[in-house]
Amino acid sequence: MPIFAIAVMVSGMGTMNISLPDYLKSFVDEQVAGRGYGTSSEYIRELIRRDQDRLFLRRLLLDGASSAQTEPVDRHYFSSLRDRARGRHSK
Repeated sequence: MPIFAIAVMVSGMGTMNISLPDYLKSFVDEQVAGRGYGTSSEYIRELIRRDQDRLFLRRLLLDGASSAQTEPVDRHYFSSLRDRARGRHSK
């Protein structure tokens, strides 16, 4: 099994060694070469950041879904929302 180092940002740089089966290492190598990453570490860091973003957005969605509704979500609500987004306030 191939082993390569992956640097992780945690108040500086730490090093993490990960063992991958050959087919996964080949996949990582292809992604690095084909998508403009300088190293496999850059690719893995990007995957970790995306996963962090996904988890953060999931938490926001779950928090929003479990919060109390403050006003009905109807045609007037969306009209008002569009007006606010355009910088106008509905009267």
